[in-house]
Amino acid sequence: MTLPLRTLVRLALITAGILLVPLVLTQFSDGEGWNLFDFIVAGGLIFGTGLAYELVASRRGNTAYRLGTGLALAATLLLIWVNLAVGIIGSEDNPANLLFGSVFLIVFLGAILARLQPRGMARTMLAAAGAQFLVPVVAMLIWRPELTMGVAKVLAANLLFVALWVGAGLLFRQASGPRPEAASTASGAA
Repeated sequence: MTLPLRTLVRLALITAGILLVPLVLTQFSDGEGWNLFDFIVAGGLIFGTGLAYELVASRRGNTAYRLGTGLALAATLLLIWVNLAVGIIGSEDNPANLLFGSVFLIVFLGAILARLQPRGMARTMLAAAGAQFLVPVVAMLIWRPELTMGVAKVLAANLLFVALWVGAGLLFRQASGPRPEAASTASGAA
């Protein structure tokens, strides 16, 4: 599937517009700002997310499917960005953050296995929510941190991502329409 050139130009302009914010802030910052590598990575993530949305969401006319796709891609983008920038568990250098790769793997493989069909995507998003929830639990079992407010903040931030995955799953479930047994029961009652 190919996208029209105007769509690619629009995505490039949106990406450039978003990157103008940190560029301007970097000019007025006394501390360290973004370097060229940061802009390239951020630009690739933003453009790639927009491109993925265009390719996947354009396959469906259903608003719930498009919203679910947008929410899932936003969760993916934010999870990658936060982990690269500051990390969720400790700093960005903490090896525990690598455990979030399991969430990406579930989303990627689940989308392929579901063939982007709404019902399968709903299950995939709920599996991602479960994996997201378990990452800090597994990290605490492995690294056994001291229970402080830092741990509470990690758990709270993690729950935000769990909510994003669950929200995407519910939207995909809505996009799949009524379940077959519910539809046959409703038609039999009429």
